Amino acid sequence: MTTMRQRRVGKGTEADDDQPSEEKNLKPDGKILSGHTGGKLWNILSITVGGIVAISLGLLTSVYVATLHENDLWFSNIKEVEREISFRTECGLYYSYYKQMIQAASIQQGIVNCKQYLEPVYFYIYTLFGLQAVYVIALYVTSWLLSGTWLSGLLAACWYITNRIDTTRVEFTIPLRENWALPFFAVQIAAITYLVRTHLQPVQERLTLMAVFIATFLFSLTWQFNQFMMLIQALALFILDCFDMLPTAKVMWLYIIQISGLLLVCVLQFFNSMILGSLLISFNASVLIARTIQKNLKKGGLLNRLGKLILHVLLVLCLTLLINKFIKKILNLESDEHIFKFLKAKFGFGATRDFDANLYLCEEAFGLLPLNTFSRLSDTLLFYVYIFVLFFMTVAAVIIAFWNLSGSNQVQFMDKMEECTVTLKPDAAYNLIHTILFGCLALSTMRMKYLWTSHMCVFASFGLCSTEVWKLTLKCIHLYTSQRTRVIKYSVPIMTLLYISYKFWPGIMDELSELREFYDPDTVELMNWIKSNTPNTAVFAGSMQLLAGVKLCTGRTLTNHPHYEDKNLRERTKQIYQIYAKRSPEDVYRILRSFGTDYVILEDSICYERRHSRGCRLRDLLDIANGHIMDGLGENEPDLKPSLYPRFCEEIKKNLPPYTIHFTRVFQNKTFHVYKLAKHK
Repeated sequence: MTTMRQRRVGKGTEADDDQPSEEKNLKPDGKILSGHTGGKLWNILSITVGGIVAISLGLLTSVYVATLHENDLWFSNIKEVEREISFRTECGLYYSYYKQMIQAASIQQGIVNCKQYLEPVYFYIYTLFGLQAVYVIALYVTSWLLSGTWLSGLLAACWYITNRIDTTRVEFTIPLRENWALPFFAVQIAAITYLVRTHLQPVQERLTLMAVFIATFLFSLTWQFNQFMMLIQALALFILDCFDMLPTAKVMWLYIIQISGLLLVCVLQFFNSMILGSLLISFNASVLIARTIQKNLKKGGLLNRLGKLILHVLLVLCLTLLINKFIKKILNLESDEHIFKFLKAKFGFGATRDFDANLYLCEEAFGLLPLNTFSRLSDTLLFYVYIFVLFFMTVAAVIIAFWNLSGSNQVQFMDKMEECTVTLKPDAAYNLIHTILFGCLALSTMRMKYLWTSHMCVFASFGLCSTEVWKLTLKCIHLYTSQRTRVIKYSVPIMTLLYISYKFWPGIMDELSELREFYDPDTVELMNWIKSNTPNTAVFAGSMQLLAGVKLCTGRTLTNHPHYEDKNLRERTKQIYQIYAKRSPEDVYRILRSFGTDYVILEDSICYERRHSRGCRLRDLLDIANGHIMDGLGENEPDLKPSLYPRFCEEIKKNLPPYTIHFTRVFQNKTFHVYKLAKHK
């Protein structure tokens, strides 16, 4: 039950203004007046206009980010190698698979052969920019569904665009997997928002379930972190079901859809073991089992319900841990252990010397959300409106949760709440818990803020255009009339849109007129040298980020790359990175040759890194993992010892005999040094 009993209507109340329009248009004989037909026409016109606005805003957003990308790099004018280098770090790795696919003869003869119409790189980036249109339309529709007016969808889209720095990074990290996935996640949220509505026809329900499944599957297929995002979503569903705010049957279907989508992805990804060992599958299976075991969970008084609820939560938690432990033991899964080590260290459950966990801990993207994020979001009024709506919706949710747990005997409690009638529809309840949980995720991990800030636009715009929010607000300050509510729910969003347009339109125009150009001559020189001076079968070692570019630009074989969800690859990367540690030349040579390395690339930006503070530089992480004291002034843990050898990446440049016997420098510029490994018998 998600709506508190409506206030008993007596004489002199304003209840007549809240009656359904059909009831007002009834003649004494029960026939509907012609105004009902006019209402239908108005609804059709509103839906048509709202749909056109949604599609237009989606397309404009797509063109906007594409223009920013072009203006920032002069992408249309630079060479192919420069275009590929612009796909930094893991972005280059992801794009390299697309490039490899379109260069295959069988694919060229098939449906992907678009060279005669469009360069492959443009087909790729335009597809991603096109998905931004899908993203914005999904946000627009979600807000529209929640509020009942497309005006809130318009406001959500405008907030998404004006807060672009904090809502997306697609224009400068195009191939990232999240840019493929988040539009489908937004579609899934829109579909769930519609699904949990009451009074859906069976056909509508089945079609919506199909839409949820397809969106869930595509989201899972395109992002390796999907299981963690959907685990949070499953927790939101679990909370709402426990407090009787969503229909249990629909929640169960959503659990099954999540499991089915993941298992299908597992099959398509050649039985990816990391998926089978995910907490999401264990959690959803545990909930389904617990609901089968525990009967009459939602019957009884307040204390009885609370006792059952606590027992239910403990049962689900224990089952989740047992099932997950069992699956990982049987399948010998360790793919995601680095994530749990990172989380353990991040939230203060003991320090760690684990190289992989520290690599995440030292990255700003995995730190806390910076406070200046809120000042930027406040400039557009988004954060202020969001907090206002969140406060009232949370109060409503707490009251209704208490009422639902109390059962039907709390009439006196209802009477006390007469002056502030509280309603919370299932779709609003879902989006409330969704935004709270993903807000907690964003606050703890900056990289995940894009999941929260985009939904923040939806939630704030819905609240500003919501009859329920304004009705509750005005009743609590004794100013409620239905006419006043209607005026406010339209006038406040319109004034907000006018403010945003006035303040940010000039800046957007300036941004679109600002022209820059891609410039990275050292990396271009390196890639051209590799293509011209090394055999196609050569094997290269180096940093994960650089090697992704080497694979993309030259097609050479790599010893390691940025795909970090495989334990063996993580261990291999740690071994390769000994080129930046204090190790003997013999040790480094032996390690590199064990992976078949022909050439190793050393980067001064890593060897002499200054971006991170002491203790977080890559060389420091390697020293700690190897048990060596770090360079520079500062504290060291007592059990760390001085290394017997100098730092390899520094010492090799002196061309001393112990090094030249194994390594010969074959390329050098201001940034990179390439050494060829000797092939001793």
